[in-house]
Amino acid sequence: MTDAAPAGFVARMKRFLFIALALAALSPAQAMVGGAPAAENGVGRSVVTIVGSRGNFCSGALIAPDIVLSAAHCVAPGATYKIVAYDARRQPRLLDVRRVATHPTFNVKGILAHRASADVALLQLASPMPGKAVAPTGAPRAPIAAGARFTVAGIGVTRRGDGKSGGTIRAASLVATGRPGNLQIRLVDPATNNAREGQGACTGDSGAPAFEAQDGRAVIVGVVSWSTGAKNAAGCGGLTGVTPLTLYRDWIASTVRTWRGSSR
Repeated sequence: MTDAAPAGFVARMKRFLFIALALAALSPAQAMVGGAPAAENGVGRSVVTIVGSRGNFCSGALIAPDIVLSAAHCVAPGATYKIVAYDARRQPRLLDVRRVATHPTFNVKGILAHRASADVALLQLASPMPGKAVAPTGAPRAPIAAGARFTVAGIGVTRRGDGKSGGTIRAASLVATGRPGNLQIRLVDPATNNAREGQGACTGDSGAPAFEAQDGRAVIVGVVSWSTGAKNAAGCGGLTGVTPLTLYRDWIASTVRTWRGSSR
C-alpha cells in the first residue's frame, strides 16, 4: 500500500470530524428557516445528520435500525459518507456507512431545475444506530390535494449561506400547493403562502423526511429535494419541494431485502 492511500484516508477523516464538531458547536436554537420550532422529540427522533467527505451535510431519517432514508442528490458518487451520532453531552461520533444506493432513474439535472425525479437514496450503517427511533414509511394519502398538511423535519440552516446556523433538528408544518401528485409535492408555509419568507427547508435539509399523520401516527411519505425563496426566487422560505415515496416504496423494500440477504 502506498503512502497516498492512508494520507487521503486521514484527510477525509479530519474533514468528517471538522464538520461533525462544527455542527455540534452550533446553538441549539437554530435550524430550518422561518423560526420553525425545535423537534428533538416527536418526529425529530428519527432524523439524522449525514456528512460527506466533500464537506456537504444533509438530513435523513432512520427507517430501520441500520437503514437511513435520504435524497439521492445528497450522496453523489465519488465521495464517502458518515452518519453523526451525539451522546448526552452532544459530543459527536461518526458512524460508518456500509453501503449507499440511489434510485436508478434519479436525474440530478431534473432536481436542479426543480423538476420531478426519483430523488431517493438509502444508506446502510455498519451497525444499528443507537439513541434514535425508527420511523414508518408509506405513501401520501391519495389523491393528494392542495392544502394537505405535512411536517418536514431537518437539520438545515436558519439563514441561507450561513452554515453556522444549522445543526439542530427543527420541524415545520407546511401545506401542499399547486397540483401535487405522485411525482412531486410543493409545500408552502400557510402563514405566508410564498408571498414572503416563511418556514421551510434550506441548505442541510435536503433528504429530510416529510411526515403525514396517518391513523394516529406520523408516517414518512417523502423526502425534501429542493427549496426556493419567496415568490419562487432563489433561496429558502418560499417553496419546499418534496419527492413522495409513492412510486419508490417497492425499490426501497427490494434494496433492503437485497442488503439483508448479502449480509448473511
